[in-house]
Amino acid sequence: MTHMQPLDETFPIGRQLAVKAAPVVLVNLFTLDPADEARFLEVWKDDADFMKRQPGFISTQLHRALGDNPTYLNYAIWESTETFQAAFSHPDFRAAITAYPSSAVARPHLFQKVGVAGICTA
Repeated sequence: MTHMQPLDETFPIGRQLAVKAAPVVLVNLFTLDPADEARFLEVWKDDADFMKRQPGFISTQLHRALGDNPTYLNYAIWESTETFQAAFSHPDFRAAITAYPSSAVARPHLFQKVGVAGICTA
């Protein structure tokens, strides 16, 4: 089972879900034991397949940190906090996360794009 810890202890994912925003980007930082890496990737793939079929899902990408210890960063784009919350709280997803290796720690956080004049758009 994946253990969840807040990326920001003052504003954990449960509080973020109460904020109506659209679109949103989920950033999830995973750490785990090297021996569990293959299992983690299998379970993450299954979760991603499930999420791709959910209303409001736009895209996802998984990144592995450089180095010997497996640290992964996943980002997923959703139409809104409401669509993400529906998928995140779906009973099938909640049951599926129990398949993650016990060493896996997830640190999810929701973000919104920010526009900076001359650099990027919101």
